[in-house]
Amino acid sequence: MYYIGVDLGTSAVKLLLMDSKGKIEKIVSKEYPLNFPHPGWSEQNPLDWYEKSMEGLKELTEGIDKSQIGGISFGGQMHGLVILDEKDEVIRPAILWNDGRTGKETDYLNTVVGKEKLSEYTANIAFAGFTAPKILWVKENEPENFARIKKIMLPKDYLAYRLSGTFCSDYSDASGMLLMDVKNKCWSEEMISICGITKEQLPTLFESYDVVGTLKPEVAEELGMTEAVKIIAGAGDNAASAVGTGTVGNNMCNLSLGTSGTIFITSDEFRVDEHNALHSFAHADGKYHLMGCMLSAASCNKWWMEEILQSKDFKGEQEKIENLGENSVFFLPYLMGERSPHNNPKARGTFTGMTMDTKREDMYQAVLEGVAFGLRDSFEVAKKLGIKIERSKITGGGAKSPLWKKIIANVLNVKIDLLESEEGPALGGAILAAVGCGEYKNVEEAAEKMIKVVDTIEPDEELSKKYDERYEKFKTIYPGMIEIFNQIV
Repeated sequence: MYYIGVDLGTSAVKLLLMDSKGKIEKIVSKEYPLNFPHPGWSEQNPLDWYEKSMEGLKELTEGIDKSQIGGISFGGQMHGLVILDEKDEVIRPAILWNDGRTGKETDYLNTVVGKEKLSEYTANIAFAGFTAPKILWVKENEPENFARIKKIMLPKDYLAYRLSGTFCSDYSDASGMLLMDVKNKCWSEEMISICGITKEQLPTLFESYDVVGTLKPEVAEELGMTEAVKIIAGAGDNAASAVGTGTVGNNMCNLSLGTSGTIFITSDEFRVDEHNALHSFAHADGKYHLMGCMLSAASCNKWWMEEILQSKDFKGEQEKIENLGENSVFFLPYLMGERSPHNNPKARGTFTGMTMDTKREDMYQAVLEGVAFGLRDSFEVAKKLGIKIERSKITGGGAKSPLWKKIIANVLNVKIDLLESEEGPALGGAILAAVGCGEYKNVEEAAEKMIKVVDTIEPDEELSKKYDERYEKFKTIYPGMIEIFNQIV
């Protein structure tokens, strides 16, 4: 049998065809536009997602026996607000995860409702990118649209709805809406009331590997597939990516160096830190996870190279960096504000410690180290919960850099495992589809049989000690900058 994983990203949809043993047969990607109607706003048309996904599904399955396709599942960009009217038509463009318009609503939730209450209701506090503040924004600024809302859903769930007709979401993705009681895996009645919506406007919740339906007859006909193809709920992109890296079970870790950077720690038990510095979400394996998300990771690298140095010779520039652990320059990687652990949209990137001796490679090294230190900020929160992490997988575009991986291994003082295949949420979606169709008894068994570690980067004791000293200095810089950020932003 074949299984399809659909990774609904911010710039493109990536579709992956996998056989029952985990062999990747084909990958197709289709881009769509990202719109910025006002400074700080970020929107997309859900119709583009569906159109490009259908194009991709046709191309992906061209030339294969389509009767052998067992199921389709998803990994999707989280937190986006998709709203439909009573005719199932999209009311307005989707407001995305990286949209920053909800500062007022986020402040209201965190200060008037209160962080303590939010944590009690949802295990999390409000962040500008979450879905609930977006709902409040529409209610306040577009009351005519708010009044038309019949269905509220997340981006990947729009695809599931169009393919199967089932109004659904999964626990991992819904965890990031600030509408779900994560501990008890149900919608929060209190948050529903605060947002002025009804339970009927929210989707039915499933585990990520649950079958939610089958292809609608007209969709199956258009794709040339059978109506028996199962649609499996899927997961938020980070949870799906974790499945695709085998980060399932208890106390496993995955680091993602994509546009944003995440540290993803699995847990059999529900956990939440006292300051809600980390997100406490449900995981796609049926358990839970903690996640720290920094808004700028590999994007810091891209910014420094392409915008500042006006170069694309990443390898050549990194080869000039030699004295790890001895750099006097520090970089705060907050080019788009910061989420974990500071939750400060006003934070900005800064360089500190330059002298007349500072060279361009020192600045570049500071950028790479700054992202690693930012990941460590979240790592330290997890350690305070008594979680002991000795090794981690690593994924994302930034993970292609041997130097950056070495820096991260030593900044965190953990072993970094490298994977045979790193296809992120698309592979995770395909694995969830295989589990949902009964190919494997659970997500852990599937990951164990499919995901292979091919190499490990070991931290160096002396270098890790040097980075411990530098991290102690790094973490003093942000507190001293808070008042300045408040004044200049």
